[in-house]
Amino acid sequence: MSTPTQVPPPRLLRSEEELARLPASERIRYRLVTADRRYYANDNIAAFIREGELAELKAEVRVKMEEVLRALVIDTDGDHNTRDTAQRVAKMYIDEVFSGRYREMPSVTEFPNAERLNELMIVGPISVRSACSHHMCPIFGRIWVGIMPNEHSNLIGLSKYARVADWVMSRPQIQEEAVTMLANELQERVRPDGLAIVMEADHFCMHWRGVKDTDSAMVNSVMRGAFLKDANLRREFLSLLPRKAQ
Repeated sequence: MSTPTQVPPPRLLRSEEELARLPASERIRYRLVTADRRYYANDNIAAFIREGELAELKAEVRVKMEEVLRALVIDTDGDHNTRDTAQRVAKMYIDEVFSGRYREMPSVTEFPNAERLNELMIVGPISVRSACSHHMCPIFGRIWVGIMPNEHSNLIGLSKYARVADWVMSRPQIQEEAVTMLANELQERVRPDGLAIVMEADHFCMHWRGVKDTDSAMVNSVMRGAFLKDANLRREFLSLLPRKAQ
């Protein structure tokens, strides 16, 4: 009976000089692997990227994207519409739609709950954009956040909820995991008694391909603390959302 082929571990590089000769993507991957860190599509890897490497990464993606276009039999030399497409796509992926993977968490100023607020607060709808990690198709959605603070909670400005949501959503992922990741970030920073998040989104992997159903949307939620334990609080939160999101 044959045994599965074992994939050899990456060779440990001995010097920075050896590492510097590798493409930026390989250097970054080397740091992740040697640190035993995961680098899934929706993971943030900013801590493993050094100054200047994002520009190198964009150049790599541009070259690979040019190969994809050639494989699709698109004449990028003669067609003025696609001549710079590879460069535009590389910039879009690294600097825009997947930037939540490559940049640090945005600065979020936290304030003490001096007035000891303990009533339900709802923020939203927050417009968000993401991409399905299965087909790299766009996801457009709205998010509502419910907070039940306590005297020890940190309060953050309304715009900061949008910044944190954008940072989490700007990655390839599935909606269910994205909402959970956002809940984790807000729970850590605000430390409320209760946290609720509802996301409603249109998925272009449904609209654009496959069944091509233009009317389908996905709604999911995360309930923690008081929202999970108190059915009345949960109903109050959901009743205050627009009807379409329920």
